[in-house]
Amino acid sequence: MGVVEELAEIEGQAQAELAAAADLNGLAAWKSAYLGKTGAVTKVSRGLGALPPPERPEVGKRVNALLKTLESAYDEAEARLKLAAQNAELAAERIDVTLPGRPPAVGHSHLTNMVLRDITSIFAQLGFQVWESREVETDDYNFGLLNFLPDHPARDMQDTFYVDMPPSAPKVLLRTHTSPGQIHAMRRYAPEPLRVLLPGKCYRNEQVTVRSEMMFHQFEFLAVGRNITLGDLKGTLDFLAEGLFGKGTRTRLRPSYFPFTEPSAEMDISCFLCGGKGCRVCKYAGWLEIGGCGMVHPNVLRNGGYDPDEFSGFAGGFGPERIAMLKYGIDDIRWFHSGDLRFVEQFS
Repeated sequence: MGVVEELAEIEGQAQAELAAAADLNGLAAWKSAYLGKTGAVTKVSRGLGALPPPERPEVGKRVNALLKTLESAYDEAEARLKLAAQNAELAAERIDVTLPGRPPAVGHSHLTNMVLRDITSIFAQLGFQVWESREVETDDYNFGLLNFLPDHPARDMQDTFYVDMPPSAPKVLLRTHTSPGQIHAMRRYAPEPLRVLLPGKCYRNEQVTVRSEMMFHQFEFLAVGRNITLGDLKGTLDFLAEGLFGKGTRTRLRPSYFPFTEPSAEMDISCFLCGGKGCRVCKYAGWLEIGGCGMVHPNVLRNGGYDPDEFSGFAGGFGPERIAMLKYGIDDIRWFHSGDLRFVEQFS
């Protein structure tokens, strides 16, 4: 076979394979097979020196013409395959605007907020309004005006975060309970009767354990008026217990001590899981401790602007995290501030 016939055969075979190339990878293989350094056309070009001198010019022209033809065909095929690849990619990424949209992920209420909202709703039915008080307090409002004497041993019950202040300034601290709000509220409304609910954060310098945190929530309730009795407090606690834990939940009061109430009591509820029969949650006692309460101490009433000979009142302070732990079987208070969305989302 002569060189001219060989070039014709190469051209026919190359055009056929080029037309069959299905993607850019196949096109790259084709270019290497025919136009590369070891390609079929390149081999013929390198063999021109072995031809008789009279034949070299004509064969050289045919080789150059074939190169131009195949390069032109390659460029057209490359453009066609690139366009096909782009169209396929666009088709794969096409968005069907007629499909229903994906709902965006929304936030979830924190369990503490959910409990506080339930508590706010329950007390609103009794005519209590929410009163927000500051978290940074003076020593007087946090202790002194609540009947804590400077050397009172009850101060040792609450390890306090004090704020650095000049020696001449009053002592400032992060409140250890929501009770300072009682004084603010009473001084705002005295001598009118009042019923307020004081929810908020509290801070104590305590070791973080499964049962205690340095920052936690409380809600304080306070009612002041004429002829308010311990029976009114008991009725309020019964209404709160049934609202939180269901109808039929019973309450009991055990004598206790708090500087700002007299008499003082710890409130228990009948175990809502076993109905008071005894189970693992209530440690087989049939009762669950909720928090402290009592009748407002005369000194506290006086510091709030009320005459204790004319007015009386009751107050209580409970922890929403404590209530949530009992209600939902949570065994570690650290979950509340862990930032773990799995904990938050399961109560949404």
